[in-house]
Amino acid sequence: MSERFRFDVDGEKLTAIVYPAHKPLGSTLLLGHGASAGQRDRFMVDYATGLAERGVLVVTYDFPFMEHERRRPDSSDVLAACCRAAIVAARQCRPKNRIFIGGKSLGGRIAAQVAAAGGDEVYDLAGLVLLGYPLHPVGKRAGSAARHLDGLRVPVLFVQGTRDPFGTPDDLHDLLGALPKGSEVHAVSGGDHSFSVPKRGTQTQGEVRAEILDDVARWIAAAPAVAKAQPKVKATPRVRARPQPTAARAASHVRDRLRSRRRSAGA
Repeated sequence: MSERFRFDVDGEKLTAIVYPAHKPLGSTLLLGHGASAGQRDRFMVDYATGLAERGVLVVTYDFPFMEHERRRPDSSDVLAACCRAAIVAARQCRPKNRIFIGGKSLGGRIAAQVAAAGGDEVYDLAGLVLLGYPLHPVGKRAGSAARHLDGLRVPVLFVQGTRDPFGTPDDLHDLLGALPKGSEVHAVSGGDHSFSVPKRGTQTQGEVRAEILDDVARWIAAAPAVAKAQPKVKATPRVRARPQPTAARAASHVRDRLRSRRRSAGA
């Protein structure tokens, strides 16, 4: 059963949801949502639940604009700050797990941006899972989103529909040579930006989803514990697993970390 908790980003409380793993693989995946639907959208819930059933502990979260029901996404800086705080919270759910980040469309783009920029929050990142990566605007062949992949030091798994107007698997294959070893593209035959396939296709929507979930879980299980090229940075202090429940422990740690940063900034 999923469990909600709140975490702080510069004093603003946002919501995250934990999906505990069945027969855990020892990995945590943090997923951000897209620009038009939040973490409670059917797509996000289905993929978080399906991965948890396959052994991956999944944490989803809402960006500020979605939390407060605003239509327009926040600035890139605000989105990135939210992602970083969510990474800290997700890591504390199971401190010994390998940590992966990613998301649907916008959430994946921000995760890639944060991973490429580096910093304390991503010192031990094991990989990125990008679901429907927005490689370029609709109707164009190139866009600024590709730059967020520059400088990545961890492998990436793209899941991309062959009918995705924001970029096809073929477009992404052209980028694989510049990405870390272990990067892959899972092509969804006939899939659109949300992997929906034609009803008259060779696979049902359920079969398509199951195939994607199996491949994501397989890729996560095969990824190395920590990318060797990552800089060694002092790890965030770990907290006791008991007596606090998972969600409360994560929220408490995020609050302590942010208070410490504010004190340092005011010194």
